Amino acid sequence: MRRHLAHPFDDDKLKEECGVFGVIGVNDAANFVALGLHALQHRGQEAGGIVSYDAAEGFNNAKRFGYVRDNFTKADVMATLPGSLAIGHVRYSTAGSKGATAIRDVQPFFGEFAIGGCAIAHNGNLTNAAQLRQQLIERGAIFQSSSDSECIIHLMARSMQKTLAERIKDALRAVEGAFSVIAMTRTKLIGVRDPLGVRPLVLGKVGDGFALSSETCALDIIGAEFVREVEPGEMVVIEHGKIASSRPFAPSKSRFCIFEHVYFSRPDSILGGRSVYETRRQIGVELAREAPVDADLVCPVPDSGTPAAIGYAAESGIPFGLGITRNQYMGRTFIEPTEQIRNMGVRLKLNVNRALIRGKRVILVDDSVVRGTTSRKIKDMIMEAGAAEVHFRIASPPTAWPCFYGVDTPDRDKLLAATMSEDEMRDWIGVTSLKFVSLDGLYRAVGEAAGRDGTCPQYCDACFSGDYPVAPADQIAKGFEMKAAE
Repeated sequence: MRRHLAHPFDDDKLKEECGVFGVIGVNDAANFVALGLHALQHRGQEAGGIVSYDAAEGFNNAKRFGYVRDNFTKADVMATLPGSLAIGHVRYSTAGSKGATAIRDVQPFFGEFAIGGCAIAHNGNLTNAAQLRQQLIERGAIFQSSSDSECIIHLMARSMQKTLAERIKDALRAVEGAFSVIAMTRTKLIGVRDPLGVRPLVLGKVGDGFALSSETCALDIIGAEFVREVEPGEMVVIEHGKIASSRPFAPSKSRFCIFEHVYFSRPDSILGGRSVYETRRQIGVELAREAPVDADLVCPVPDSGTPAAIGYAAESGIPFGLGITRNQYMGRTFIEPTEQIRNMGVRLKLNVNRALIRGKRVILVDDSVVRGTTSRKIKDMIMEAGAAEVHFRIASPPTAWPCFYGVDTPDRDKLLAATMSEDEMRDWIGVTSLKFVSLDGLYRAVGEAAGRDGTCPQYCDACFSGDYPVAPADQIAKGFEMKAAE
């Protein structure tokens, strides 16, 4: 089975690992979970899974490749998932097999313990998974998948605690890295964030029940009321309509992933009390202040560059225009394209509005530059349409370091910003000018008026700064070199 990619030509964007969603205390909970996963589809398009519990039928699960809409909208599938408690997961692989995805790698994972069954869905990446996996195998554990998340189930099996919630605590104290975990037992829905709170997790109220989700936009789709974020290092246990909170880990200062604001989260979500859309618009404002240029048109690279382009246009006074149109129906049509089709590259997804672009000095606003290959192709399309000049403005700092906390990042030597200066990148892409928002400008846009605190950064920004809040033990063992102290 080949990996299912939403956009097989878009290898130049960072991809979030996954999204998680869970509901307790509602009839047909799996239907709510399917809707929630649909809203979180941007976080993983490779595969999805749902586990439900019903007192009469016990635990049931369904796992499928591809989109939620193609699988979990079918009555015959959903009929196999009865009960008032369910959790689900949408996947894009970052850890585990990089080849063909196997159905056994699709979450949630389920374990039957002497004290009852437990299913787990995990967003993030465990930085010591390889080490843990080896230790567990040496002690007799038999792994079914290549996923780092399965380590949690095996660690639970070895815990001597009397309840599954306490076993989850034991397991998560042994892992390192970034994790937002949703788990379920026969009666409980459980949510946990890692001590640094790198990955998001929110709590909502739906009818007489509750929901846990990677983002607030998934609460909206089921008509749930946003209650609060699960705090960094917090575990919430929901049972019989009541919420119990505990702190399983030593206290740490929060280091939420700043790239959630830049790209991963949906613009209609709320993060840290801030609208993602408004933050992205504000990044454009900061860009216009830091990197002004005399031009005729501000044009976003759709769709992720749109809010920043709106902010840039408003601050600069230069007109905003949709100079590029995105084909919304790309989907999986070209999973195995011919070489001829593959050579069309981004033209399958994006097309230039020639009448608008011709003769204009164009500012193109995009969210990031990873490998730079897509940026070059878009520049070529704009120039072929008759643009007089092309100025790239990027709504994030240069991505110069890989992420080990749940984002599919190329090796460092594949990142354009790791091998070139800004001027070299400008010349390589072939644009009139190229400017990135500064790290301080990005921090101002997310509400930190004084910018980044270099002594104790407010966010995880390792992909920009090389400052890793958790040492990536497995990668270091493979020879990865951390940034030298400055």
